[in-house]
Amino acid sequence: MSSEGVKTFTRAEVAKHNTNKDTWLLIHNSIYDVTAFLNEHPGGEEVLIEQAGKDATENFEDVGHSNDARDMMKKYKVGELVESERTTVPQKSEPTWSSDQQNEESPLKSWILPLVLCLVATLFYKYFFGSAKQQ
Repeated sequence: MSSEGVKTFTRAEVAKHNTNKDTWLLIHNSIYDVTAFLNEHPGGEEVLIEQAGKDATENFEDVGHSNDARDMMKKYKVGELVESERTTVPQKSEPTWSSDQQNEESPLKSWILPLVLCLVATLFYKYFFGSAKQQ
């Protein structure tokens, strides 16, 4: 036990929990007993069992779990990795609509300037070269 009252485990201890009857995962230095969640996991129990007893942080982040999924994990947490064995993997966030909207507006804005320049060039050409033909 650590001084904060959170139980700590080594990677070797986590590795012992690697069956469908005892399934622990290590994600962001926290340890989760997901045995009771196997049948409920939307991606199927196989993906959890495949990672049982291992550090599943990168696989967890690669899938892009929602904030709801991250909140749901809290009830399965049984402890944390001992300080000396911790690693850092950045947490990915859910995409937001505002970033998608900016990406959609960007191509539109990139067409406005060339369109205006083309219109100005056409008017300029017609005004100067059109009046030259009349003389």
